[in-house]
Amino acid sequence: MPLRTDKKALGKKALGLWLLVATLSILAWVLLPRIPQPLQYHDFADQRACFGVAHCSDTASNALFMLAGLAGLRFLFSEAGRRTFIDPREALPYRLFFLSAILLGFGSGYYHLAPDNSRLVWDRAAMSLALMSWLAAILCERVSLTAGLRLLPLLFAAALGSVGYWGWSERHGSGDLRAYGLMQLYPMLLIPLLLRLYPPRYSGDRDILAVIGLYLLALLCDFTDHQIAALTGVVSGHTAKHAIAALAIYWVVVRLRRRRIL
Repeated sequence: MPLRTDKKALGKKALGLWLLVATLSILAWVLLPRIPQPLQYHDFADQRACFGVAHCSDTASNALFMLAGLAGLRFLFSEAGRRTFIDPREALPYRLFFLSAILLGFGSGYYHLAPDNSRLVWDRAAMSLALMSWLAAILCERVSLTAGLRLLPLLFAAALGSVGYWGWSERHGSGDLRAYGLMQLYPMLLIPLLLRLYPPRYSGDRDILAVIGLYLLALLCDFTDHQIAALTGVVSGHTAKHAIAALAIYWVVVRLRRRRIL
């Protein structure tokens, strides 16, 4: 009887969580005005070239994403990596997460060579896939493996759809970042809720919160790109964003390495 009661309670929590997500989505779409891409967004502080590479620091720093992604894949395919999961299928979202990080390095590097909206699509698509993969991984661990794996393709579709919609809206002169913004926001809101509402099967909740904190710090550096460049005279805010976001990705590897099955 207690087991059945627990499953019923968890089901109610899951239903309430998705109703909250749906309500926030509808409210954001109705209440927020259309958000076009600011024209000045592509005017980054880093304008230096080196060895024929434009925007040298912003472009080269994308190698950090690739290194973090490769470190994650290397760990997952190691003997220690295989032992870190209760069910081997839980590794799938993490593999996609680290693969997306590598793609992000390529996509963001391609964008920074000649920043414009058409190239930014590739950067944002890879970033969105990484975030949705990580959300699916936490769903597998916290809610249920079945729920996480079933939602994974839907989360991917939502991520790519939000970026595709933004790109389409920009090409038609009615740029709208609302859907893409929601895809960025939801993992930052939902994952702490999942940690609060569902009992853990692994240790390392603080590391999960550290990843979120690093990602938010990276966004702050992005918003203060020129100010950080003026303050340091060496590193721009956007370059710092890449370094901190790559550290957030690597911190997922750190958590996998040191977590324990509870």
